[in-house]
Amino acid sequence: MRQRHYLYAPALLAALTVTGSVLAQTPPRVVTLQVLERMALDRNPTIGQAKADVDAASGFAKQAGLYPNPILSAVGEEVSAGPIIRGGEFGGGFQQKIVTAGKLGLSRKVAEQDRSITEEAAKGQRQRVLNAVRSLYYQALSDQYRIRVRTNLANLAQEAVRISGELANVGQADQPDLLAAEVEAQRIQMDLTDALNRRERTWRQLAAVVNDPTLRPTALEGDLEMAPRLDVDQALEAIYAESPQLRAAGIGVTRSETALARARKELIPDLIVSGGVRYNRELLEVTGSGPRRPVGLEGFFDIGIQIPIFNRNQGNIAVTRAGVERAKLEVDRTKLALRSRLAEVYNEYRTALMRADRYRENVLPKAQKAYELYLNNFRQMAAAYPQALIAQRNLFQLQDAYVDALTSVWQRSIEIQGLLLTGGVELSGSNLSQKQSGEADAIP
Repeated sequence: MRQRHYLYAPALLAALTVTGSVLAQTPPRVVTLQVLERMALDRNPTIGQAKADVDAASGFAKQAGLYPNPILSAVGEEVSAGPIIRGGEFGGGFQQKIVTAGKLGLSRKVAEQDRSITEEAAKGQRQRVLNAVRSLYYQALSDQYRIRVRTNLANLAQEAVRISGELANVGQADQPDLLAAEVEAQRIQMDLTDALNRRERTWRQLAAVVNDPTLRPTALEGDLEMAPRLDVDQALEAIYAESPQLRAAGIGVTRSETALARARKELIPDLIVSGGVRYNRELLEVTGSGPRRPVGLEGFFDIGIQIPIFNRNQGNIAVTRAGVERAKLEVDRTKLALRSRLAEVYNEYRTALMRADRYRENVLPKAQKAYELYLNNFRQMAAAYPQALIAQRNLFQLQDAYVDALTSVWQRSIEIQGLLLTGGVELSGSNLSQKQSGEADAIP
C-alpha cells in the first residue's frame, strides 16, 4: 500500500504546495487611498453640513454686532373740535436706542468665538471622514488578501479531493482520507464565501462614506505589512496639540469670559432718544385784536434711561460666572477623556502589533516549516495525507490571523493619528451659536 501511495505522491504534493507568505503577491494597482479620500471630501454630506454650520455661525456673528434700527412714527395729539384747542397736533418723529459701554462689540466677540468653535467642529468632522475612509480602505485591503488566500486554498483543496478520489478508485487511498479531503474542501469553500461577503460589506460601507452608490469591489493599492510604529507619548502630545475638541474647549473658555464681561456691562443702561417735528393747529397765537392763529411748526424730544434698581442682571452674571468655571473644567475633562481614549486604543494597537510581529517572525515560519516537514514525511511515506492536510489548514489559519492583526494595527493607528475621531457619516455636535451649558444668553 505504501508503494502505491508513493507512486501518486508527486501529483498530490503538487496539489498541496502553498507559498510561505500570504502577502507576497502585490495586487493590481487600480484604486489608491488618495482617490477615495478626495471622493469623500467632495461628496460626503457631513462635510457640507459642517461648512453650512460655519456659514450660519458667521451670520450670527455679523447679526450680533448690528446696531438697533431706529423707529419712525406718526404723531397725533389733542385732536378735538373745540373753538381754540381744535385740529390737534400732527407730525412725525423717531426713536433710537443708543447702546452704551461697548455691549455690541462684546456681543459680536461672543458670536465670533461661537463661530471659531464651529470651525473646529468642522475640522473635526473632516478628520472623522478621512479616518473612516482610511480605516475602511485597510479593511478592504485585508479582505482582498484574505480572499486571495482562501481562493488559493479552495483550489488546492478541490485538487486534493480530485486526486484523493482517483487514488481511492484504484485502491491506493483509504476512504477516511477521501472523506477528510471532501469535508476540508467544503469548510474552505464556506470560509471563502464568508470572506467574499465581508468584502461586500466593507465596500458598501466605503461607498456610503464616499457617497458613491456605484462603487464596487475592485483591486486596491497598498502594502498591509508596512504597519506604522507609534510611540504613545508622542501620540498624546500630537493629540493635545492638534485636537479640534481640545481647541474648541480652549476657545470655550475665552467665549465664557467674554460673555461674563458682556453680562456685567448690562448694568450700564442704554439711552432711548426720541424726537421729531409736528404742526400744531391749536389757535393759541394772538395777533393784536385780530383772529387767533395756529401755533404752527414745533419740535419735541425725549431722552430716557432705564435705572438698574431692581434688575441689575445679577442672575445672568452668576450664570455666566459659573459658565467660566465650567468651561475651564471642560478643558481638563477633554484632556482626560482624550488620554483615557488613547490608553484604550493604544493598548489595542500595541497588542495587535505584537501579534503581527510574532506571527511574521516566529509563528508563520515555524508553521511553514512544519508543513514542509509533513510534506517531506508524506513523500517518504512516513506520514499519512491527513497530517499534511491539517498542517496546511493550520498554516492558512495562522496567515488569516496575521492579516487580522495587521488590519487591527492599521485601523488603531489611523484612529490615533486621526486624533481619536471616528464616524464618517455621523455629524458631530455643532456649536451653532448655542451658548454653553449653564450660560445665559447675553446677546440682545
